[in-house]
Amino acid sequence: MKYNSEWTDFEVLRTGKGEKLERWGKVSLLRPDPQVIWGEEISEKKADAHYHRSNSGGGEWKYLNKIPAEWQIGWRNLKFLVKPMGFKHTGLFPEQAVNWAMMIDLIKNAHRPISVLNLFAYTGGATVACASAGASVTHVDSAKNMVERCKQNASLSGLEGATIRYIVDDCFKFVEREIRRGKKYDAIIMDPPSYGRGANGEVWKLEDNIADFVKLCEKVLSDKPLFVLINSYTTGLGATAMENVLRVALQNKKGRYESYEVGLPCKDNLVLPCGNSSVFIGE
Repeated sequence: MKYNSEWTDFEVLRTGKGEKLERWGKVSLLRPDPQVIWGEEISEKKADAHYHRSNSGGGEWKYLNKIPAEWQIGWRNLKFLVKPMGFKHTGLFPEQAVNWAMMIDLIKNAHRPISVLNLFAYTGGATVACASAGASVTHVDSAKNMVERCKQNASLSGLEGATIRYIVDDCFKFVEREIRRGKKYDAIIMDPPSYGRGANGEVWKLEDNIADFVKLCEKVLSDKPLFVLINSYTTGLGATAMENVLRVALQNKKGRYESYEVGLPCKDNLVLPCGNSSVFIGE
């Protein structure tokens, strides 16, 4: 288990009965979390807003106190917008700070220009982190509003002048086009969804598609790759399985592999599991 302890604007206050109470800046949010199979029920009176799941799918926020429509939180010198959204999301996955820290160190210690491809990039936590370390980043996500949010996060973090290319596109199709163009990247990050559908009805299922997709991405890796990182939130698909996917796809690249569970420390002296990461680090 790995986690980052540098957050001051975010913390997990309490966990129990399938929910987690978190502090995002000055706002407390109570959200469902299927990993929380322990503890007692948390009173919603402790929260400013509570996300209720619907039996028919989805859900909605119940606001118990007046809160801003959106607000900022910071990690190190970076700033991110937070906003209660559909499907219990807030626009940021704070557990990924452990990987942001790792990537920042790798980029800074490379002592050469580094180009990063961030796929399924969401609101760009990893994009902003890598750009802050001096890398040029290509940020790809199929949702235009998420790409716009990344632009806002970069601006808030003082990275208006950073080399970030924002792409709204299907990640498969984008990588295929980059292969045809002969484009190469020194690092690849991917945070693919467990399940999804494309614009033309294509079905993405992580356990069925991830191995072939990583093999495809190997074709846009430079001859001297710095790292390849895969994050997975799919229950039952462990870090070692993701590491094996990397080992098979990158067998011709020299480097080391590491896989680990990612978590968040809680004020109730527990650690909340938040998925798995597997990384290849080049020589």
